Amino acid sequence: MKLIKTEDAVGQILCHDITQIIKDVKKGPVFRKGHIIREEDIPVLLSVGKEHIYIWENNENMLHENDAAMILYRLCKGENMHGTDVSEGKIELIADIDGVLKTDREKLKKINSMGEMMIASRHGNFPVKKGDKIAGTRIIPLVIEREKMERAEGVGSPIFDIKPYILRTAGVIATGSEVLKGIIKDTFTPVIEEKLKEYGVKITEHIYSGDDNGQITEGINSMIDKGVDMVICTGGMSVDPDDRTPFAIRNTGADIVTYGAPVLPGAMFMLAYKSNVPVMGLPGCVMYSERTIFDIVLPRVLTGEKLCKNDLDIMGEGGLCLSCDVCTFPNCGFGKGE
Repeated sequence: MKLIKTEDAVGQILCHDITQIIKDVKKGPVFRKGHIIREEDIPVLLSVGKEHIYIWENNENMLHENDAAMILYRLCKGENMHGTDVSEGKIELIADIDGVLKTDREKLKKINSMGEMMIASRHGNFPVKKGDKIAGTRIIPLVIEREKMERAEGVGSPIFDIKPYILRTAGVIATGSEVLKGIIKDTFTPVIEEKLKEYGVKITEHIYSGDDNGQITEGINSMIDKGVDMVICTGGMSVDPDDRTPFAIRNTGADIVTYGAPVLPGAMFMLAYKSNVPVMGLPGCVMYSERTIFDIVLPRVLTGEKLCKNDLDIMGEGGLCLSCDVCTFPNCGFGKGE
């Protein structure tokens, strides 16, 4: 790569895209990499502020920004995504499906700590929709040492994957004697139904158990025997003596991941697995708060990911919902800790 005066560049090969920005009208390349500069191009180049330009000189030890961007793209690309055409040294990754973005944070950090190259992405462990932009990458200079990009390749791939939703059915056990007896209307189940509908999940089993922990236990086991993909128990999750749901879930023999999580709203959340079927105990806040721990955990559960206690423990940073007047979740900090 060699820098020369623009007036002397006729016949030379442009080694990078030249961008033209006209406010409120245009932002994009007016000339592309590889363009052979003509006499009539000189006034255009000068009009975009290019009194000097870089022309291409072959150097086997250096890589052009577009070639380096392709290497970074290959490092990033995992399942269920594709890349845009390279433009001005940048490539973006686009989701091919609805699912949950998974990020290898250690690999991402290693690449970004190398210098002269960057990868920026959405936050991992959150839902994306087909067509969403999930990451963008480029090198910082116009050219970079080939050896440096080879070291980047040594970090390994892929940095990103998108996991599809595979759980499609749910059983719901609505607790509370006041609901069973018809003293109050069940307003919890419709909330769960709407949240599941966001991900194409249907409630195929639904019972009212009252506060009888034996009936709750029996209901969970029965639903699992019938083949539901997950079981959700609504309410009865506090420390009050007549709140029996945690006890009932334990009595199924399920493996308890956690009872309690560092997230507000949702501190009294319970997650367990019985025969690899997720069983969730939802506190009352899920019924009346717009977004809670359920919104953070549900998408990951639906991909078939088996969460462990550490997955919940690290949610404390970012685990406080600010209850904004206008909710923008997931485009906010809620749930975006480590």
